[in-house]
Amino acid sequence: MERTVISGGLVVTASEEVEADVLVEGERVAALALRGGDTARSWADSGARTIDATGHYVVPGGVDGHTHMEMPFGGTYSADTFETGTRAAAWGGTTTIVDFAIQGRGQSVRAGVDAWMAKADGRCAIDYAFHAILSDVDESSLKEMDVLVDEGVTSFKLFMAYPGVFYSDDGQILRAMQRGASNGALTMVHAENGIAIDVLVEQALSEGRTDPRHHGEVRKALLESEATHRAIQLARVAGAPLYVVHVSAREAVEELARARDMGLNVFGETCPQYLFLSSDNLAEPGFEGAKYVCSTPLRPREHQEHLWRALRTNDLSVVSTDHCPFCFSGQKDLGVGDFSKIPNGMPGVEHRMDLLHQAVVEGRIDRRRWIEIACATPARMFGLYPSKGTISPGADADIVVYDPGAEQVLSAGTHHMNVDYSAYEGRRVTGRARTVLSRGRVVVDGGAYLGEAGHGRYVPRSTCQYLI
Repeated sequence: MERTVISGGLVVTASEEVEADVLVEGERVAALALRGGDTARSWADSGARTIDATGHYVVPGGVDGHTHMEMPFGGTYSADTFETGTRAAAWGGTTTIVDFAIQGRGQSVRAGVDAWMAKADGRCAIDYAFHAILSDVDESSLKEMDVLVDEGVTSFKLFMAYPGVFYSDDGQILRAMQRGASNGALTMVHAENGIAIDVLVEQALSEGRTDPRHHGEVRKALLESEATHRAIQLARVAGAPLYVVHVSAREAVEELARARDMGLNVFGETCPQYLFLSSDNLAEPGFEGAKYVCSTPLRPREHQEHLWRALRTNDLSVVSTDHCPFCFSGQKDLGVGDFSKIPNGMPGVEHRMDLLHQAVVEGRIDRRRWIEIACATPARMFGLYPSKGTISPGADADIVVYDPGAEQVLSAGTHHMNVDYSAYEGRRVTGRARTVLSRGRVVVDGGAYLGEAGHGRYVPRSTCQYLI
């Protein structure tokens, strides 16, 4: 069994920071030892491969609980395959993704899961798991939920948006939540009032308001908060835990905070685009704003401070990416002259860890909170902990040697995502993954990619480990 010692670094987890060496045996963490002690010296003298982490942080690999590789949307597919998307994730220090298997209308949930399993099989650079999107809630799909939970697909997403595509009405959402209350599944909800939004879209287009900026204007913050409130009440009726994805608006955060103050198992996720970008980007001249079309939409800049505060207070518990990239040329431009036809989604899987570290540099969060919201909590939320999300004996050796002083400029010219623009073009950040291990194997090191498609494994998940 191959032995690796990561020495000289500051080990940072969600719970502690300690100057320690890490011993990896095979695919798992075997032990930690205080630097300079007899145990650490014995490892160094044992002939094990040594990775020098002096001056670096040693952190768990990131867990991105919300990605969409090869996702069909608006007559096209998201531009990253499981091969290109997971490779880009590894470059950025993320070592596990949880993607979404889609139940097609009129099809079984199982058929969707099997289709996504086939897409990912033998192609992923890092480990992966799946949520399931419920498009048809009926007796058959509810029974399938029970079976899938037993098999390790333990969270199910429903949409209050996109009528005619993914939309579920309140009765369907309630029934799915009730099933989750009985079988242990976590219900994930895209909380926007899609019926009302469609009215506003139709009105905007009829008045000639067709530019990308109007995408954000019609998807009003009040319609996000209204749907968030409604989802919370449905979850209360069902007695089920609730996870609200990609929260973007102050008003929605207030709904989550009230629910959590009542002691409810209600959790919120936000994404880097809502923390670092704004509706100003949607209003960029010409058609440039299309690059930033996603749902929920980017909000005015004043919402950002409320999101950061909620991350500090845990009213928002996770930062995922909602990585769903569409190229500016050939995909986003399907919506020239009609913002409603712009594919909704943005690239981000490669930059989440670095952008959040920039927040550490700027004093918005501390180092342990960085690891908590990017690694530990998503692992616990989605039943992957402690194999993922921490550095402790027995955990998978998903480890990042992170250079906190490295400066970089984010750009489409240097990123590894399969998309022709960067949402953060020209942004300077401090911090970068230098060496990335996935289950003990070095997949990125010093600017070189050493991984391969097929190294990543499918990981069945337990039920949510983060309930109050």
